Amino acid sequence: MKKIITTGLIAGAFVFAVASCNQQGGAVEEAQEVNEQVAEDTQMEDQMTNMSDFMTKAASGGMMEVELGKMAQEKGQHADVKSFGKMMVQDHSKANEELKSLAQRKNIVLPDSMGEKHMDHVQELREKTGAEFDRAYMDLMVEDHEEDVNMFEDAAENLEDPDVKAFASKTVPTLRQHLNRAQQIDSTLQQRQ
Repeated sequence: MKKIITTGLIAGAFVFAVASCNQQGGAVEEAQEVNEQVAEDTQMEDQMTNMSDFMTKAASGGMMEVELGKMAQEKGQHADVKSFGKMMVQDHSKANEELKSLAQRKNIVLPDSMGEKHMDHVQELREKTGAEFDRAYMDLMVEDHEEDVNMFEDAAENLEDPDVKAFASKTVPTLRQHLNRAQQIDSTLQQRQ
């Protein structure tokens, strides 16, 4: 019982430390560190570390998709880019909420902001306008969804936790649909150059 209370206090302190930290670039790494320290020296250490790695990266990617989707709706020139952005906001907001709920049930701390890689993508696209924005956004959406499909398929096949596996497995078809649509729009934009 004492170990459970101590672990809870340590987890609480780390959660507070992560929440109050202003280094947004390392948010994913900080969340992973908290999760690893909570799981350290337990029977579930490897399983928790793998879950944390997947869930924190998925959370950061999901935040980026929503942010860039909003940007595409505002800055996009082509109607397909705007509608794709709207789909990203809707689908990834829903997935982000499911992931948050799952993380709470599994005692996994998620980052409160995007990781450095995702923040860099947002910053790059903020500086673009018009057709240049459309092409850069859709190029990134193809690349990012290829990575997402691979990451979620890997999690669905290899993670030990059945609930996290089910979440990953359930999300893969939507990510594939996003990838296919992104490739279609990207191809259309390339032909217009």
